[in-house]
Amino acid sequence: MKLLEPGTVVDGFRVGTCLHAGGMAHIYQVAYAAAAQRRPFPMVMKVPRMTAGDGAENIVGFEVELQILSVLTGAHVPRLVAAGDLEKLPYLVMEHVAGQTLQQRLDANAEPLPLEEIARLGAAVAQAVHSLHLQDACHLDLKPANVLIRPDGLAVLLDFGLSCHARYPDLLAEELRPAVGSPTWMAPEQVVGVRGDPRSDIFAIGVMLYELATRELPFGNPLTKGGLRQRLWMDPVPPRRLRPDLPEWLQQVILRCLEPEADRRYASAALVAFDLSHPGQIEVTELGRREQPTGFWAHCKRWVRAAGMHYRPSAMPSRQIAEVPIIMVAVPNRDVSDATLYSLRMAVARALGTAPGARLACVSVISPGETPGHDTASSETTVHRRYLGMLRQWAQPLELNGQSVSFHILESGDVAQALLRYAEGNHVSMIVMGAATHGLQMQRLLATVPIKVAMAAPCTVVLVKQALPFGHLDALNEQGLLLS
Repeated sequence: MKLLEPGTVVDGFRVGTCLHAGGMAHIYQVAYAAAAQRRPFPMVMKVPRMTAGDGAENIVGFEVELQILSVLTGAHVPRLVAAGDLEKLPYLVMEHVAGQTLQQRLDANAEPLPLEEIARLGAAVAQAVHSLHLQDACHLDLKPANVLIRPDGLAVLLDFGLSCHARYPDLLAEELRPAVGSPTWMAPEQVVGVRGDPRSDIFAIGVMLYELATRELPFGNPLTKGGLRQRLWMDPVPPRRLRPDLPEWLQQVILRCLEPEADRRYASAALVAFDLSHPGQIEVTELGRREQPTGFWAHCKRWVRAAGMHYRPSAMPSRQIAEVPIIMVAVPNRDVSDATLYSLRMAVARALGTAPGARLACVSVISPGETPGHDTASSETTVHRRYLGMLRQWAQPLELNGQSVSFHILESGDVAQALLRYAEGNHVSMIVMGAATHGLQMQRLLATVPIKVAMAAPCTVVLVKQALPFGHLDALNEQGLLLS
């Protein structure tokens, strides 16, 4: 198919200049042809290539993208406006999102990006991917060219031609049996033809983080099936060997995303975003400290194991996310009864018992006046450390052996808003908090805090009332189960 000429009118849309001529599609600026019809936002038209030398995947990809974009919502995907008839001229008209792709950022600077920017970009991408998985869709073709960063820092995912949705037929799996995807970023399970596992997108996030941090690709750019299959048993050179100033926590995140076995990766993109946003809370293991590549014999053992491995997709993306929630508990820090603290602890224990893969975030909000501006920075740090110690003491009886847990002190004059911002920014699945969150003497003044949180929270809220009368707590206090 020839390029559309500027000024051509297609189904009421006037075609502008060609913005991109790729291997699978052409993208044009577009506007409504009728002068009276105002466009709600800038738009582009995507037309698949259909020349004699183009493969069937171009048309199948068009059908897939139309199917996926028709049901996706939210700020992390472009809005679909219209679609053309496959019999006449297939096209997609969608929102033209302002910003710069990660590939453009890589091309603009030959040096590795600063550590803070890598973490910020990685968290933004992970949040966008998590939004996709919550809607039971997997992208399966994540790469720097398909991730656009808006001026406000939000990530928008592009090009859903190779994606799949758990609630709709997988056209690519039905019509194109071989593995499909971009070889550089393809996960091991995709290599053997397994589609629909959200952890495949997490692997691609790891590849992008590796490139952002080192300017190298963890598995090169394989061109053969044999080269692709090597990632079933091989792991990359530790990024800290290529960039010594890379912190151990960032290598921990990158290599965990790149685990050959999907079960050993992060279980959800929200957990990736959480770790990148809270590096101080990451527990660094041998993975993060590793400096030498894996040896020859270790790779041989993995090769033998991979040869007999049967790859199966995980549960529906939204169901898998539900199995590994981020549970936030809002712990009061002043003028609070032991009964309330005990009841909160028991409620958290019950919540963790129903979701063994959950991550627990213990949060406490302090007033800005508790860290005086005229005081020294060390005094401010001392205040935060004191409250962090109180949080850890509160959580100690939970015996969270092997459970992911982190502790956070928020500083705000508006308790409800601080808790809501934290929950939304970290994709919290459940908030556990006291029915009266701040003290016996101030309940009347602050009784609206739990209601505000419950009404505006983006997730489930569990309001915990005092479960035991004071008379029953003395024995528990003697056993060390309560804070004094």
